[in-house]
Amino acid sequence: MSILGNNTAYVASRAKARKSNLMDRTRLRQLIQQSPDQLTVAVADSGYRAEIDLYAGRFTGGDLVEAALTHNLQNELNSIIKLCNGKVRGLVEIYTNRHQYHNAKVVLRAVDNEVSVEKVANSILPEESEVNVPWLKIIEESTTIQEAAGQMRRLPFGKALMALSEDKGLQAYEDELDTHYFSNSMKKLRGGSPDVRFLRNYLATEIDHRNIINILEGHSFGLNSEEITQSLIKGGRMVSEKNFSQASASKDGLMDVLRQASNFDFDSFQNTMSISEKERTLDPVVTWLRERENTQMQRMSYLHPISALPIIHYVSAKVQEIEDLRLIVRGRLAGLSTEVLEAHVL
Repeated sequence: MSILGNNTAYVASRAKARKSNLMDRTRLRQLIQQSPDQLTVAVADSGYRAEIDLYAGRFTGGDLVEAALTHNLQNELNSIIKLCNGKVRGLVEIYTNRHQYHNAKVVLRAVDNEVSVEKVANSILPEESEVNVPWLKIIEESTTIQEAAGQMRRLPFGKALMALSEDKGLQAYEDELDTHYFSNSMKKLRGGSPDVRFLRNYLATEIDHRNIINILEGHSFGLNSEEITQSLIKGGRMVSEKNFSQASASKDGLMDVLRQASNFDFDSFQNTMSISEKERTLDPVVTWLRERENTQMQRMSYLHPISALPIIHYVSAKVQEIEDLRLIVRGRLAGLSTEVLEAHVL
């Protein structure tokens, strides 16, 4: 139930209380130690009992946990949005709208890989949640990603997807969704109030980090500089449009750009890159960048306790908990060691 008037202090307080109930690293480590057979009960006992019970009649194992986690997150996002009013609601929605883009990617991937609507409905987009029904209908009625994009034409990013040429593949559609989300969000973040400014800076950091990963992945896949540049997103501060060419040319070019960036611990990043190259995986880099985002999110929430920022901080932490739980469950069912899972989650 929404509260009339300026309810910023109330919602920020509620968000902080909910965040305090999220799992800490000790609890996540305990979950990692559980056997696959014990995980469903352990997740249920960690705050997801209602959703596990809701789906227990239809699913088991990983599908059961996946559906429960998705349902819980969707309900939580709807709940927190309904609590917000006015400007605060607008700012929080700028952040939470990314989940609509995520669902669009899920649909496009399912259509492109010919995954049945039943399989998607039995896990990542459970049909018991009403918000998923339109997405499932698109999967059911589409045979190509172009057809799926056409059915998304009334969504904020629909026209951008439909403008892509017919020869474009799935990656181009996903890149366009990322570009549209950040471009559209930045346009909405006008003005100089502290919460707007901090959220704009945070999104710029996310753009920088995505560009760094896109460049590193591009080189590992053998793409040329032009192909890599096409995948980059405008709006960053470190890897910005003016140095796209230099950053895309080579790994050394990227490192030179980052070496000159302000408020960036280049020595620590360079060390992480060395670990990444030794282990032949970008996972250490992804984890390092995620920690940098978390630090920035925590700082902006702390500096502006009565604003939209603590609410966004809670949403970010909640999403991270869901992602960590998914990784733990999938990893344990796939037979990954506790050491590997701890390296990714903790």
